[in-house]
Amino acid sequence: MAQTALQPVKKSPPWWRTLPDDFYCQSDGTELDSEYPLQVYGTAVMDRIMRTGLSLMISGTLLPQLLKGNGLARERKWMDFYANLAEQRDVEQVFIAPPAVDITEHKIGAFGYKPKDIPAVELQFESPFTPLNPELTDSYLSYSRNRTARAQYWAHPDGPRPTLIFVHGVVESWYGFNSLFFSLRWFYDNGYDIVLMTQPFHGDRAERCHPFSGYGLFSGGFSQLNEGMLQAVSDIRVIVNHLIQRGAPHVGISGLSLGGYISSVMAVVEPRLAFCIPNSPLVAPVDTMRGWAPTGSMMDLVCKRTGLSPLDLRRGLAIHSPLSYQPKLDPDRVMIIGGAGDRFTPPRFVRLLHAHWPESHLHWFPGNHLVHIGQREYLKLMRRFMDSHCQGV
Repeated sequence: MAQTALQPVKKSPPWWRTLPDDFYCQSDGTELDSEYPLQVYGTAVMDRIMRTGLSLMISGTLLPQLLKGNGLARERKWMDFYANLAEQRDVEQVFIAPPAVDITEHKIGAFGYKPKDIPAVELQFESPFTPLNPELTDSYLSYSRNRTARAQYWAHPDGPRPTLIFVHGVVESWYGFNSLFFSLRWFYDNGYDIVLMTQPFHGDRAERCHPFSGYGLFSGGFSQLNEGMLQAVSDIRVIVNHLIQRGAPHVGISGLSLGGYISSVMAVVEPRLAFCIPNSPLVAPVDTMRGWAPTGSMMDLVCKRTGLSPLDLRRGLAIHSPLSYQPKLDPDRVMIIGGAGDRFTPPRFVRLLHAHWPESHLHWFPGNHLVHIGQREYLKLMRRFMDSHCQGV
């Protein structure tokens, strides 16, 4: 598919202005709703319950930072900084290419997850990322554990193979869960090397005092969240460089939820990717969280106290949205997967991402964010899709 199939992003009004204000609460559905009503609506109810728990964690982490002292005034100032950069829609200015760094291999610790009969190692490197906002440099880099980037690497002993980078969602960073849930051993057995990334502030990158994996993404307000997203992309680009230099013939990416979001961001940043498969991706963070309880009420409070509108928050967080930039990957290299009963990242958000890559592959399954009914089918589709771009099959 030719690159001309994609309309120039800068010739259209920015998405944060054209998206309806009530997008977060609009009704939506898929063609699976009538075909699998029990699975779709039953899992949707489950999602709403689980979503409330995550929403409470995020709200309880964000609010203290925003409400203390001059936190709100400072946040407003910094949101303007990011919004002005987003308005330019210059991906090279925002996602600065990382310098060359030394990556070291380490044995997996006694308490770490290690796949049976697979020669796996942990990759570590000093993250070269520096916050885009210079006023955040000292506070952001004070998280010492977050400065060491980590990933688990499953390599075939006979040399580099096409490689799948997998990016986890928020909170759930344990390699064991992600490798089992997404049958990563099956992809390994079918000829792919595997890299499982650890996102900023998650897993061993979280400070020891943090109450849960991912806490640091939200504990510094929206500005720290912005920088965390930028760092995630920077660190993955370091890994892409390493894999290519090591001889990997092809490198692609997939991820769930927040990991799906980061995967789609990589598709507007990194043209060397062979494929990109966002799964149940976050797409528009502000609108997504406005539809959750109680984060929706928290965001209303923030807007009331600061004078910021939901549009202002959209603009402030648009700096790392894939919708803000011209795609680097052709649509035929993008496959988007969504759950018809997903209420963390509902179908209308998945369609929003799909519209950014018109004619890209879109697959629905009749489940929610965590219960992937029909997963066997989409895993087979993923493998065929990956093979078509990596093995000429």
